[in-house]
Amino acid sequence: MEMSSTPSRPLGSGQSRSITTRPGTARPQTAASTRHEGSYVIALLESRGVAHEVGIAAMDRDTGRVMLVQLADCPTYVKTLHQMHIHYPSLVLVPDTFIAATDATLASAAKKPPTTSLLVQFIMEEFPNIPLEPVARKYWNDGAGMDFITQLCVENDERAATLVSASDKYYALSATCALFKYCESRLNTRFSSGSLRIRYASVEGTMLIDPETAKNLELVKNVMHKKSSHTLFGVLNHTYTAMASRLLRTNILAPLTGIEAINARLDVVAELIQNEDRFSQIRDALKYLNKLDFDKLISSLATLEVRPSNSAKFASTRVSQMLSLQIIIRNLPFLQKVLANSKSQLLQVIHEMISDNRLALIADLITDNLNDAVGPSKGGLAAVNARVYAVKANRNRLLDVARETFKENVGDIYQLNSALSEKHGLPITLVYQESGFVFAMKKDELEGELPKGFLNISAQKGRWIFSSMELKKLNARMKDALDETLILSDKIIQELLVEVLSHSGALYTASEAVGTFPSSYQCSSLRQVALIDLLWSFAHTSIIRPEFTGTLAVKSGRHPILETVHAAGTLVANDIYCCDASHFQIIQGPNTYLRQTGLLVIVAMCGCFVPADYASFRIHDALLSRLSNDDDMEKNLSTFANEITSSAMILGKCPSFFFFFFFFFFSDFGLTAIIGLATPQTLVLVDELGRGTSPSEGVGIAHAIAEELIRIKCFVLFATHFHELSTTLSRQPSVVK
Repeated sequence: MEMSSTPSRPLGSGQSRSITTRPGTARPQTAASTRHEGSYVIALLESRGVAHEVGIAAMDRDTGRVMLVQLADCPTYVKTLHQMHIHYPSLVLVPDTFIAATDATLASAAKKPPTTSLLVQFIMEEFPNIPLEPVARKYWNDGAGMDFITQLCVENDERAATLVSASDKYYALSATCALFKYCESRLNTRFSSGSLRIRYASVEGTMLIDPETAKNLELVKNVMHKKSSHTLFGVLNHTYTAMASRLLRTNILAPLTGIEAINARLDVVAELIQNEDRFSQIRDALKYLNKLDFDKLISSLATLEVRPSNSAKFASTRVSQMLSLQIIIRNLPFLQKVLANSKSQLLQVIHEMISDNRLALIADLITDNLNDAVGPSKGGLAAVNARVYAVKANRNRLLDVARETFKENVGDIYQLNSALSEKHGLPITLVYQESGFVFAMKKDELEGELPKGFLNISAQKGRWIFSSMELKKLNARMKDALDETLILSDKIIQELLVEVLSHSGALYTASEAVGTFPSSYQCSSLRQVALIDLLWSFAHTSIIRPEFTGTLAVKSGRHPILETVHAAGTLVANDIYCCDASHFQIIQGPNTYLRQTGLLVIVAMCGCFVPADYASFRIHDALLSRLSNDDDMEKNLSTFANEITSSAMILGKCPSFFFFFFFFFFSDFGLTAIIGLATPQTLVLVDELGRGTSPSEGVGIAHAIAEELIRIKCFVLFATHFHELSTTLSRQPSVVK
């Protein structure tokens, strides 16, 4: 595949360099810093000056999905960090000009600024264990970035929208160029033309949840036990496919804000709850796709297509990938049949899109070249035979001969096993391993020692494993025949793959809800098979369908996570009410009430039913919180300093005395230019503000921050132990205790 020229030396301005930790005080490991699920390579470029325009290009190395976004951020880069948490990175790329010359780990001959950019500092602080690598500034080129998109973007209904949306996004395009240049030069990865699903994502249409709120509400990670499923993700996750699991995580961290899109999902959930037959049929159809990652498969095929085919290893991988694609294409009609005659409009649209005629063409191509009898195999000799006999007979005479030779070699090995069993009077069996066949016997079937002539004797799981010189020779012959068979099969698979990838737009259409959804559904980024799986997962509990009005009103609401832990009927239900006339609620009781409210809002805005007797919600542009009363050791902040940081992030403006505390405590952290995020459409949760200092100072600070939140007119649940606040704030008409 012809692409833009690849640099002949590393993309950095000198030798390869990486940042893994921020210089300074060592930090303890936390749930945020030790997570390993990140699979994205993210490139970021920021504008100069004070505008804080940030371009982001993120590629999932597992699935090949590329997301582009350009946004105007605040000085604390909360929106940028939010996007990075949604697309959790395994590697971050930034221009080398963002790195200070004084940083010894990044010293080079290139011209450097006197200080590391604030964006890089925040990234290093938020993701201390994620490698951050500088890339030479000359590779951040918007024109070359647009060329990459034009060449690599799959031909589908979303392509035109992507090209138009990204055409004037200088920083996002420049980040795209750096991303693909890095993949070519350093990761040695190239993609075939028109093989990647590249999408420009608008930050509009989703609710902002800052990372600290996501952590405190335990949206995707349990604070106490990292592997615990007692999280909102664990409660809602009944999905079969890896695609749906990723989609669920994204939706929880960035719920929808389009009412029509949310109601379209709720219509589907309602239909599945009411129609048990359809619910069961979708479950049965999804079972066929269990453990098959459609996105990852398409990406792997696109990547392997440009690699040489004279390697048995690559050939084996490509044949296996094509067999997996055969399973998916073969079973998609079951899902199409299940969705026929659906009542909800969203299911009707999905049914229409996975009925793409191009999928039938791909199915015909596969049927013409691959054996229909080949199915999924867990491993061992069955998996080898599946690859050996994947291609139909009489397609290549040399392939037929190689397969016959392989069959004869396997037969010789079984004859050897029978002969040795008869000779020694032992029940010797054969086991296929990655290196070939070995002999095996149960320990209780052998009295004494094995006869002479057997080699490499070892004990494994209650049996003896061993070999012989004759078996090793036969294994070598079989391996030669197997490699030749795979390489010859791969030549046919390569030709088939070229034809299949010419319809790659249909593959992505079957996997994703590309731009043909009505824009009001906000579904341009939702995968179709994944979306069906996700909504089926939402339909597991028949509770109450939420309404969306201008009022937050919940009757007998329950905590979504705790409800799965406690026995039915033992969890205390709570009523919630908040409207424009009483948008500031003072709460003097258990703080579980705050977390319950935040979780119920997220669940509803994901398009899921909620645990309550009645639920009405307002669409919020952001969910912000100040819930933790612990020291933040990672950022070297005391409890009080952590309180002020969280509060400053929430607030848009601060009283003059508040800046005194702010400058005094944060002059060493570069956080004095905080601009708040709260708007009248924001939901704010504040728990026990002011406990990190003396009672008199705590009351004053809590009162000042409360007044500012009242002025903004956002919905606020303010839990406090300061009874004085009920009196000092009572003059405000919107305050309710």
